[in-house]
Amino acid sequence: MTDAQAPASVVIVAMEEEAAPFLERAESVREVETGVHAVRRDLSFRDNDVVLLRAGIGFANAVAAAAYARYTFSAGIPLISAGTAGGLATGVQVGEVVVGSRYLNLNADATAFGYALGQVPGMPADYAPEPLLAERALGADSAEQSVRAGTIGSSEAFVTSDRALRFREAFPDVLAVDMETAAIAQFAYTHGLPFVSIRAISDLCAPDGTEFLTHVDDAAARSADVVVATIMAL
Repeated sequence: MTDAQAPASVVIVAMEEEAAPFLERAESVREVETGVHAVRRDLSFRDNDVVLLRAGIGFANAVAAAAYARYTFSAGIPLISAGTAGGLATGVQVGEVVVGSRYLNLNADATAFGYALGQVPGMPADYAPEPLLAERALGADSAEQSVRAGTIGSSEAFVTSDRALRFREAFPDVLAVDMETAAIAQFAYTHGLPFVSIRAISDLCAPDGTEFLTHVDDAAARSADVVVATIMAL
């Protein structure tokens, strides 16, 4: 892929641990200078050219990477948020992959003005994935990997057990939580970009980060497997 060509999709991850399995699975890897905070690698998977952006953690870094993708490539470039997430809902298990069926900003609270909890003023109450992207991701379900649809909520606070109790009460249908998806979803909505979040459960919102650190590499690999399968099926 040359700098002038648009890739099949742009995959955005937060951390190098989440980027690593894509680099291992790619047939070729080329690092490209961006001039911004995000680290860009151009990857190939058979006939599919993919740009992988390691954005950094949090809303602002995620949106900056999405903006780089939008204004570097075509107006309709598909965005995929990949990597790890905490399991919030009862019954979700470490190692499962969640394909977001809708996305919420758990930081947003403008209920005093009549907005739904999780709704940014002037924005929808939630954001939906692009249907074909979600369908292809859910089609990666197999005996080796459980893939399920569910609501993904995002907060810039790492969700440990005390905060998880509050979120479960306020957002009973949220299956998984991360620190980037809702921000990218809002950017995709306002710019008309196809979007889906595909996150693997690394922890169950334990009292500290130990469980996350134990399973981050495995969860990142599981997310990458489903993302690559999704891209190959498009």
